[in-house]
Amino acid sequence: MFSPVTSLTRMAVEAMSGQYVYFVSDVHLGFGSRDRDREREALLLRLLDRMSSNAAHLFIVGDLFDYWFDYRTVIPRGHVRTLAALAGLREQGLPITYLMGNHDFGHFTYFHEELGITVVTGDVHADIAGSRFYIAHGDGKAHNDKGYLILRSILRNRFAQRIYRMLHPNLGIGLAAHTSHGSRDYTTARDFGPVDGIRDFAIEKIHEGYDVVVMGHRHRAMEERRPDGTYVNLGDWLGNDPTFGIFDPATRIMSLGSVHEYLQSGLVYIAPQQ
Repeated sequence: MFSPVTSLTRMAVEAMSGQYVYFVSDVHLGFGSRDRDREREALLLRLLDRMSSNAAHLFIVGDLFDYWFDYRTVIPRGHVRTLAALAGLREQGLPITYLMGNHDFGHFTYFHEELGITVVTGDVHADIAGSRFYIAHGDGKAHNDKGYLILRSILRNRFAQRIYRMLHPNLGIGLAAHTSHGSRDYTTARDFGPVDGIRDFAIEKIHEGYDVVVMGHRHRAMEERRPDGTYVNLGDWLGNDPTFGIFDPATRIMSLGSVHEYLQSGLVYIAPQQ
């Protein structure tokens, strides 16, 4: 019940010649001042538009929103441009897989029914062009995180969420936003100690035979190439240099890149960091 891995979804990703697989996480739309939030959203929209011409698959690896909780007939206000852009990508035929994070775990039916986006509650095993990927947001995988695992089991309990949806949306979404802000501050300020448990979890998965492990949550971009596999932490979008991941099926190389540099370079592929 309190395992770091709640469930594992298996899937295969198809990519045609010249296509790439994209990964984004921890954008935290809704955080901070409205002006800064609009800038963050505008940058995301540019990235989504850029990838529309060559993406084979988009993985949203949690915390796209700083908070999200949708009711049967109500969703959080704002970011309609992002929702429209994602809907547009789906209408073009781009598969999108959305892994819930620790901030946007309140998904109900909206993304699936209205946008056609697959929402995953746990981790993902993906076979991409002959490479085995393990993809996870990363919450609950740090060392000594039992307290959060207990809290997560409560917040994601279907019965608890059903009761929560009985609250008026103004109150329910307000409480979700307040709780999310506290959770983000905890994650950002927390001292993970001299040993990064999220990285350790990723290395363990590489030892189990995965070629690439992609995670977020840590708010610290990282790319580690090992003889037996690659670990990429996607970082976050809260600072001045947001990052994302891109996988080239032709070369089977997974890279971490700067969003600004990618949009300004005119290049389709970002060379691996040394």
